[in-house]
Amino acid sequence: MPNIRDRRTSTSAAAAAAALVCAAGCTPAGARPDSDDGRLTVLTTFTVLADMVANVAGDRVDVESVTRVGAEIHSYEPRPEDLVRGRDADLVLHNGLGLEAWFTQFTEPVDAPTAVLSTGVETVPVVSGGHEGEPNPHAWMSPDNALVYVDNIAAALSELDPPNADAYAADAKDYKKRIREIGEDLETELAGVPRSQRALVTCEGAFSYLARDAGLAERYLWPVNSDTQATPGQVASVVRFVRSNDVPTVFCETTVDSGTQQRVAEETGAALDPDLYVDSLSPPDGPVPSYLDLLRYDTEAIAAGLTRKEDA
Repeated sequence: MPNIRDRRTSTSAAAAAAALVCAAGCTPAGARPDSDDGRLTVLTTFTVLADMVANVAGDRVDVESVTRVGAEIHSYEPRPEDLVRGRDADLVLHNGLGLEAWFTQFTEPVDAPTAVLSTGVETVPVVSGGHEGEPNPHAWMSPDNALVYVDNIAAALSELDPPNADAYAADAKDYKKRIREIGEDLETELAGVPRSQRALVTCEGAFSYLARDAGLAERYLWPVNSDTQATPGQVASVVRFVRSNDVPTVFCETTVDSGTQQRVAEETGAALDPDLYVDSLSPPDGPVPSYLDLLRYDTEAIAAGLTRKEDA
């Protein structure tokens, strides 16, 4: 269970935040306007977490994401208007595990408590491409881990808003049921991939938890998106893996440039699917407007890609 970490700004930090408010112009684009509806405001660091929190919070809380749809979250640089919203937030929730390299920079001038949502998950270590031995931060990509996230969300909201604790617990229970159901569907989908083709190759090592749950061998160009320039050695290693495992399709995420993976595809004859979602949802009219849609979409795309040769 995460403990809400209380933050109180110093006089100098508060002055800095006030200066940023003025620099942003008091009503920055995308910022929440002042409201008297009495609802608490909770910020999350990216859109996936915002959707998860909204499913537990219901209409009792105004939930927003610091980063926008399509943003690269690892090395994001907070803007003045982000700090304005942070100043007005009642709680800031983040993934942790080193995912948001900018988080301390964001919270330093902000007077809001924080909580980590990945607390308690069974982490997978990074095994190649740098950062070896560090926990892979993309823990939400496992439905089993998502259940831990939901418990942490409910606990943080209940600590912030005790009168509604029972309602948060009820909504969390319902949401966890839906996550379990989709997790079972995903296992069935990926179980259909033949043993000889159970090898997943991606740009970012964001699928380690999904690969673990599904029993897929995994290889990636870089462990996190902050390392978007793969070295020649990393590329050569992935090319060898694709060839030795006869991988029919390689993948990349929507928030990064797929150019390097395109080279891998060209050298090996594999197909390239550049449209997996990890760090961001799509717009509401896109293919993954929710976290559950993201899991379903990625799993179906991976299963289809890895069985491509059977269908040919």
